[in-house]
Amino acid sequence: MSLVSTPAVILQTFRYSETSKIVRLATRDLGVQSAIAKGVLRPRSPFGAALETLSEGVVQLYHKETRDLQTMAAFDVTDLRRGLAGDLGRFAGAAALAEVMLKMAPAAPLPAAYDAFTHALDALATADPRDADAAAARWIWLLVGVLGFAPELDACVRDGTAVAGNGGGVAFSTAEGGVLCPKCAGPQPPTRLPPDAYRDLLALNDAGAALPQLDTAHAAAHRRLVARFVRHHMGESGPLSAMDFWERRAWVTPAAS
Repeated sequence: MSLVSTPAVILQTFRYSETSKIVRLATRDLGVQSAIAKGVLRPRSPFGAALETLSEGVVQLYHKETRDLQTMAAFDVTDLRRGLAGDLGRFAGAAALAEVMLKMAPAAPLPAAYDAFTHALDALATADPRDADAAAARWIWLLVGVLGFAPELDACVRDGTAVAGNGGGVAFSTAEGGVLCPKCAGPQPPTRLPPDAYRDLLALNDAGAALPQLDTAHAAAHRRLVARFVRHHMGESGPLSAMDFWERRAWVTPAAS
């Protein structure tokens, strides 16, 4: 067992005993890890309030590769991202991203995924509340791309035929992982994206493009599409609580959503 130090983000915590918690972490150097924070619930714990969900810092772990549960020695906070708590749309999007990281990222080094995740949290923490849905959708797409599940959007996922938006829209298959040409889509494609929805999907998957301005209906459609894609490629048949909460905007009344 060795003491290792790595940048990390708190993904989830839950009580383990009267004084301790289990912490799920996204780490830059070790992937997603589980650790026990002993004594964290004691009044004068050295951890203090550091183990807040989505807080970022440097964690020290007593780490052994053959163990599923490591021991946390310290967590020094570098960023609490208070901006996420200022708007429920921002926080819900960040929680959905954390769930993707928790469920899909490996327990092995994948710095690109960690960097995408922290960039996503930064973007959401400063996003205008009106853009929170688009920002979250963009970064969920980009994160699943880094994790190896990027959708094919420029060529037919079956035969490689170039696909371009036109007046009839573009067929998209969640199960197959991308767009379909007219020949492969057939008369009843799984999903047909109207030209504006396809254009916005391309922009959402391009970190360098301007963030599309989505009205209520289009934001809801893009939430449904990326959530359905994540569920399928995550192999989850049951509900994903954070993703479901974000997709349905469960914190607002139907008239306001």
